[in-house]
Amino acid sequence: MPETTTSLAGRRFKWTFESGPTAGASFEHAFHPDGTVEFSKLDDGKPGAAKREKRYAAFEVAPDVQLVSYLAESGYTLTVAMNLASGRIYGFASNDREWYPVSGTVENIA
Repeated sequence: MPETTTSLAGRRFKWTFESGPTAGASFEHAFHPDGTVEFSKLDDGKPGAAKREKRYAAFEVAPDVQLVSYLAESGYTLTVAMNLASGRIYGFASNDREWYPVSGTVENIA
């Protein structure tokens, strides 16, 4: 098993979901050098209260394609493939009882 990386450290992205339990919502994700990820829902383009999760993992699976996953305190795991060339995300949100495919767009904001 390859070691997970924090290859997204220091970067921020806007994810807008078109499908799944948060369809229509946008979130800002900030990936920190210490391996944590912070996210907040965007309302009218402005971030709301941020939540910081203990750990994320990322792999570059192809040029401009990052696979990233984290377990939120809420019990949901979010795993998405970000295609930075096309601006698309595809993935899955799940917990111990529910599973949803998700898709949407990604924008690099820092």
